[in-house]
Amino acid sequence: MYVLDEDNAHLYSGRNKGVPQKKVVLIADDDNTTRRILSHYVQKMGYATVEAKDGDECIQCISETTFDVVLLDINMPKKNGFEVMQHLKAHKFSMPVIMITASYDVPNAVTCIKLGAYEYLTKPLDIERLEIVMRNALAESCLKNQVQELQKELKNRELFSNIIGKSAALKQTMEQVRQVMDTDLNVLILGESGTGKELFAQAIHYGSKRKNGPFVSVNCAAISNTLADSILFGHIKGSFTGADKNHIGFFEQADNGTLFLDEIGDMNSEVQAKILRVLQERKIRKVGDKSEKNINIRIISATNRDFSQAIKENLFREDLYYRLEEFLIFIPTLRDRAEDIPLLAKYFLDEFAKANNIEPLQLKPEALKSLEHYQWPGNIRELKNAVQRAAVTRKGNTIETLRAASVPDSTPAGISEKKLLETLTEPNVPTGKSDDMNSYSLEAHERDAIITAYRASRGNLTKTARILGIGRATLYRKLDKFGLEHLKTSSPFIQ
Repeated sequence: MYVLDEDNAHLYSGRNKGVPQKKVVLIADDDNTTRRILSHYVQKMGYATVEAKDGDECIQCISETTFDVVLLDINMPKKNGFEVMQHLKAHKFSMPVIMITASYDVPNAVTCIKLGAYEYLTKPLDIERLEIVMRNALAESCLKNQVQELQKELKNRELFSNIIGKSAALKQTMEQVRQVMDTDLNVLILGESGTGKELFAQAIHYGSKRKNGPFVSVNCAAISNTLADSILFGHIKGSFTGADKNHIGFFEQADNGTLFLDEIGDMNSEVQAKILRVLQERKIRKVGDKSEKNINIRIISATNRDFSQAIKENLFREDLYYRLEEFLIFIPTLRDRAEDIPLLAKYFLDEFAKANNIEPLQLKPEALKSLEHYQWPGNIRELKNAVQRAAVTRKGNTIETLRAASVPDSTPAGISEKKLLETLTEPNVPTGKSDDMNSYSLEAHERDAIITAYRASRGNLTKTARILGIGRATLYRKLDKFGLEHLKTSSPFIQ
């Protein structure tokens, strides 16, 4: 393997632990004497050195750590300098490489530059010239890195311009987005209603190689089984009654771009099967058409549902889930990024003032203080509504109070979901005569449990289902069954 000079071993080992250290130079040469002499002079210049005796060892060193400069001999066994440079270019290594050879040869020099070498030097080396070349190479590399960081920052500002916040939870999600945007993986975004799932989907699209293609958003919950084929895949004129012209479906509209399937968890099971087939074959067929058409799309889907429960209850196809979940992203709730509330409130307030052509409004710190412990079941959407209400009902240009939607706090402070669930599992049966106990049915207990959980979750149906240990679709069916369908849209006041 490679040899590390003993005098600088502590510098090299500390480098990978994030400790600021000297610049490290990799010296790759098949002649042991040349390596040692070069290493001696490079260390005197103030650098740490690592040695490699052939091309394979050089590539292994570079794959295991980061070097600031590489001194690379052209004529080496196993892999020569040209082959090493081709490997570095193919794998997009960006450190400066100074090529070294026994004699000057114009074709070789041209080849080195084309492969990305910073400079081409001949033996015997002029040490003073080598020092100048290395210093210039490091300065240019540092400048390039600074430019790349600035470009990355500008790109992030552009992509995440509508995503406000500085919390650790939000930064972690944004980093996940950056990691996946340059790939072509299908992405599944999980998050509660109102957390901004579509904004993150747009950031992924506009940061990807498909950014010049279309971004098509589809609300899956609104697609009925009878119209699914036409809506998703299109139809040709005369294919059915009322089809008076050709129609391009969502999948074809998103060709060479991104299709965002919002609320994918609420999609009908029969429609799920049709989506799965398209993802497997990458082909669509319009209603009434005899031929199929190839499509090139990336799928980003989003849901606020618990897929594990939905799959168990056969409400969602497991095979489709794994097609969609090639990369998973969790969007934090507003209560998990409470430190972002002041920034978001100020943003929404400025947005309101601009949209309504009024003077900038001010928000007193006291206005937010009362909401520090509020759970925000509606997340960012609810906060925006609260800010807008405060702006409309303000007196003057300063908002002194900011109130969330009128939500009763029916759950004792500090009670956990686990404790609440334990309470719900025991029927609140009247005490006394056995006739009273018999009259209290299991259905009545179930209805009371749903109401209690609904109050505890402050009207958040996703959280209500989680407390009860059931899926959202199951909860909807039970609401209909017990005459509580008004809870799907009403405020969480329950008589």
